[in-house]
Amino acid sequence: MIERMDHVSVVVNDLEAAKAFFVDLGMEVEGEAPIEGPSVDRLNGLDGIRVDIAMVRTPDGLGRLELTKFHSPAVVSPQPENALPNTLGLRSVMFTVDDIDATVAGLRARGAELVGEVVRYENSYRLCYVRGPEGIIVALAEKLS
Repeated sequence: MIERMDHVSVVVNDLEAAKAFFVDLGMEVEGEAPIEGPSVDRLNGLDGIRVDIAMVRTPDGLGRLELTKFHSPAVVSPQPENALPNTLGLRSVMFTVDDIDATVAGLRARGAELVGEVVRYENSYRLCYVRGPEGIIVALAEKLS
């Protein structure tokens, strides 16, 4: 049985830009490390893996993302590059924020873009999707009082 979800892994080309994006969002860098070796190759079913990873965590310490930069083998780009919301696969990671407008403004200043609009969902949340570096989609939710 599952005990807990440990982290979600996101492969990126620009590790520094991805770290900055998530730090701007309010996450904290937990650690960074180079990863390689025969056990990593066997685990992933690829030869010659050499990556750098950065673990970032939410302020409460319960949510974590592993940002992975492959040096070898070369990364494979998904098609289409900026996939639409109805594309199969992992769509987004959602974060609760205290001020959605300020969060979106801060992320847009770094080059992120809204996928649609900030909308009010009934009387419970304001929600939006933001596309950041590497096409990563983050969902943001602000609970209404």
